[in-house]
Amino acid sequence: MHIPDGFLDLKTCIGTYLGTAGALKFSLDKLKNNFAEEKIPLLGLLGAFIFAAQMINLPIAAGTSGHLLGGVLAMLVVGPWAATIVITAILVIQAIFFMDGGITVLGANIFNMAVVQVFAGYGLYIVLQRITKSAKMSVFLAAFLATVISAGVAALELAISGTIALDLVLPAMIGWHLLVGLIEGVITVLIVSYLERVIPNRLELLNYRVGDCGVH
Repeated sequence: MHIPDGFLDLKTCIGTYLGTAGALKFSLDKLKNNFAEEKIPLLGLLGAFIFAAQMINLPIAAGTSGHLLGGVLAMLVVGPWAATIVITAILVIQAIFFMDGGITVLGANIFNMAVVQVFAGYGLYIVLQRITKSAKMSVFLAAFLATVISAGVAALELAISGTIALDLVLPAMIGWHLLVGLIEGVITVLIVSYLERVIPNRLELLNYRVGDCGVH
């Protein structure tokens, strides 16, 4: 999902930086009085796992790559505001120290993975909880669909920049991330279910209980 330097034009870089800055300010404002300090160790552990998962990249098209994102997992565990911040921190470290992505496109990469995926997953999860009786299915579909949506947004950015035609990049990005989304959905369900067993009532956005026979 990381877009490399030089693949987006100036207007797209500036636009995504502005959108990202607004989302980060909003998230930080929300966190000021709404984040429990006891969640900091969990946040660090979560960040380390997502960082490692995102470093496993497979090339797709026009210099982009496919990998697990982790935004919905973070959103479910620590809430959307903290999830946006932790994914942003991961992407900044990757861009500066590992040259994964780049500085000029950092705003776009943060926007796609720390804003779009997190908040698309947040909205989807809330809606799915209302229309399905299966909490596992809500978690899975939120992670799956949010991953595909993020890939679609990245494809649009590349097309708007004139890097590659939309009819080429969109099928490539969506097609690959249908598979990535399936894997992400399964992993998210497994991790969330495990965490609900070992630290019940500590996960930010879950309103279900996990028993020996599954999610009720």
